[in-house]
Amino acid sequence: MKRQLFIYLCFFLLTGVVLAQPKQQVLDYLYSISGKQILAGQHNKEPNAEPTKWTDFIYETTGKYPALWSGDFLFQQENIDNRWKMIKEAERQWNNGALINLMWHACPPDMGEPCGWDPGLLNEQLTDNQWEALITPGTELHKAWEERMDDIAVYLQYLENKGVVVLFRPFHEMNQALFWWAGRKGPKGTAELYRQTREYFEKEKGLTNLIWVWDMQDLSRDFEAYNPGDDYWDVFAFDIYDSGYDQSWYDYILPIVGDKPMAIGECMKVPSKEVLESQDRWVFFMPWAELVREHNSDSDIRAIYGHSRVLSLDELPGWGCQ
Repeated sequence: MKRQLFIYLCFFLLTGVVLAQPKQQVLDYLYSISGKQILAGQHNKEPNAEPTKWTDFIYETTGKYPALWSGDFLFQQENIDNRWKMIKEAERQWNNGALINLMWHACPPDMGEPCGWDPGLLNEQLTDNQWEALITPGTELHKAWEERMDDIAVYLQYLENKGVVVLFRPFHEMNQALFWWAGRKGPKGTAELYRQTREYFEKEKGLTNLIWVWDMQDLSRDFEAYNPGDDYWDVFAFDIYDSGYDQSWYDYILPIVGDKPMAIGECMKVPSKEVLESQDRWVFFMPWAELVREHNSDSDIRAIYGHSRVLSLDELPGWGCQ
């Protein structure tokens, strides 16, 4: 049955005969596993010259590849120079049957690329006047941000042309106020930048292959103050670096998410057997790059990949056509 679905999807993509858009097929799949199974994911960050570094580590440790491969546009010159290598890897992973997640650590709009981490992405907040200019069409800062989006859209358009669906997660951890884009509550805050970015990519650039992920961290229970609105996000992701596995966090998130797919967007520690059994709405978990090795034993990683609810790459229906 899985092979049959793969053949049908390839036929649709190659002939242009489409019963359902690939984006919708992926979303339907995430809905279908919610409450039943969870995808094993892995982020690959620094260097973009080695875009499978941590995915390969998982295979070496478990004998299985993650079901979800994640890459990052990043912000340092050497990683910017290798963005195409990262994008071509996303294409290859998709054609191998993996789901694709992309992050965008965007440099502050009042400075060019590359930029630093701290200060840079962290602790380079815009002033209130700059923020107002950023979200106001026609201003120089708004135009600069549009140019930055134009740059990223080239890569995303390439993936769309290749039939690749992307779980796209800009402005992650909206309540992590150290990031230049984050910590601004209310309708004209971070949520507005998210809305404008989606509208620009879809209406101005014509991109239709993006599944939009709204992401928060286990820092503060004020998620509604950052919610872009149900029409603007497709999947909710929750980054766990402190007490986020606690059941009270899960219970807090459920009514906000409703019936939409929800995921562990980032983590240091992989979820335990107890978490998998008591919190069945998560549709994927994604350890953060090198932290998967630094904060988990090999036996812990093998145990999670061996859990009956966890899906690895070999258990997916397949999406690509090569």
